[in-house]
Amino acid sequence: MRGTLPGLPTPHPLLHQLPAVYLDRPFVAGFLSALDEVLAPVLLTLDNLPAHLDPRTAPEDLLTWLAGWVAAEVDGERPVDRRRAVVAGAVALHRKRGTRAGLAAAIRAETGIEPEISESGATSWSSEPGSALPGSARPWVRVRLRLPDARALAPTRARLEKLMADEVPAHVGYEVEVLTAEEAGA
Repeated sequence: MRGTLPGLPTPHPLLHQLPAVYLDRPFVAGFLSALDEVLAPVLLTLDNLPAHLDPRTAPEDLLTWLAGWVAAEVDGERPVDRRRAVVAGAVALHRKRGTRAGLAAAIRAETGIEPEISESGATSWSSEPGSALPGSARPWVRVRLRLPDARALAPTRARLEKLMADEVPAHVGYEVEVLTAEEAGA
């Protein structure tokens, strides 16, 4: 939570905004210096508002608030740089949501690993009416993720299952396959 910071200088001292007749009054100077101390964080925040609203430069404790603006999920377990990247890329990711490219980008953002995605959809063109349709009647998506280390398997799989449930359209079945380096080589 934001609050006063002891010793934080004010960018706009109130005493210098008064007429000269009040400058030599000790009570006025003391009273306004107390107000300056209380208002300094507010004035500095307002002066730096663009930096506070940019996920690359926002204070850490504002990232969750900014994430709410762009419907991005950030948790405290991720490193700060990854949380900043998720918030910064959320709008672009929402544009691709429900597509293969969007799913791959979401998985990369969550795990940092490039996924292998296969799906049932397909397109084709034919000048003959009644041509066979490409793909399969029941839509599905299969994601394969190759992990370098077996210790990361359990938490990655749980996060990936949740991500898939959130990102894949509701009518599309999905399968998640997580392989370790040993399994992938076998």
